[in-house]
Amino acid sequence: AHNLPRRNAFKSHHFSLEHQFSSETLHFCNIKRKTMGDNTVRIGLLGCIRFASKFVRTVTQSSNAVIIAISDPSIETANTFAAANNLSPETVAVYGSYEELLDDPRVDAVYLTMPVTQRAKWAVTAAEKKKHLLVEKPPAQNAAEIDKIVEACASNGVQFMDGTIWLHHKRTVMIRETMFDSGLLGDVRHMYSTMTTLVPEQVLERLTKEAMGLAGAIGELGWYPIGAALWAMSYQMPVSVKALPSSVATNSVGTILSCSASLQFGSTETATAIVHCSFLSQLSTDLAISGSKGSTQMNDYVIPYKEDTAWFEYTSGAKFADLHIGWNMMPERVTVDCSGNEESQEATMLREFVRLVQGIKRGDSEADPRWPEISRKTQLVVDAVKKSVDIGCEVVYL
Repeated sequence: AHNLPRRNAFKSHHFSLEHQFSSETLHFCNIKRKTMGDNTVRIGLLGCIRFASKFVRTVTQSSNAVIIAISDPSIETANTFAAANNLSPETVAVYGSYEELLDDPRVDAVYLTMPVTQRAKWAVTAAEKKKHLLVEKPPAQNAAEIDKIVEACASNGVQFMDGTIWLHHKRTVMIRETMFDSGLLGDVRHMYSTMTTLVPEQVLERLTKEAMGLAGAIGELGWYPIGAALWAMSYQMPVSVKALPSSVATNSVGTILSCSASLQFGSTETATAIVHCSFLSQLSTDLAISGSKGSTQMNDYVIPYKEDTAWFEYTSGAKFADLHIGWNMMPERVTVDCSGNEESQEATMLREFVRLVQGIKRGDSEADPRWPEISRKTQLVVDAVKKSVDIGCEVVYL
């Protein structure tokens, strides 16, 4: 009756995370891509943090993008990163400053990974240099900074997108199509979402506002559950936000380490959400959505347990069995095959970004305003939760 695939409906193939390209193979791939013509999007990295290696891996597997430059305020860090990621100096320029990379006329787009306190400044500068932007989340410290980035991108005709990878996953698209668009879920009534990851105690005291931004864990981790609630509500904004007093924890310098908040959405039928983020709890990325007709849930919505496959569970029309001795049904599991070099959520995000950049380069299209709008709405709610914390966990109206 539900017309949804049953358990194991999608055949799964495994792609080994251990597969490594030799420097010779990477060199060959880079040479090949550099001869592909103007359709190839040439990318530069602003910031050589360890996490950026994941992005290098994704671009290396792409057929229409190539890294041609990297930069870091420390040339030693940049050189070490290049060597660790098999980026040949024959094909990838290594710069000891962001300015030098942004002045490279070959670079079409940049990926920004520097601390959030610096992202707005360099995002605006990059846009003014006509570079398309893929910015790690959160892309800014507050909505005012987001507005400056978006304005700079619009004025210079470049694409902006933040690095919230789960929005691009095939599973996310399938949930939207099969649960929301089909009507199986009905109207959203309540959502619960988390993003927690345990940070060693000795590190917690070193998490300063200068490094993490004013919102602390709300920006760094809360970006995900807040964004998930907005996604489930088709980006309808909440009417009010309230941080939950007992959930707020800070370190000795006032950086927010943990927070829960309630979001109230006004519509024909009111919906609510509870979001939680914390550096004090073990890893969790839960998303549960309850609707008037059904429900769906995942425990790995941010990063799936496995790169080559993902799943979600749902019920529709569930009730307690007679005498309340069980349910009238078992949850259905829908499995999504993500095997293949270009099927990970990082790869699908890159493919979308590259498609948009290519359209602008050809003159076929303009920048897609949907992605900056999603970033801005998410940031507005992050700001509201932070404001609620600042005023003693009172209600903040949007």
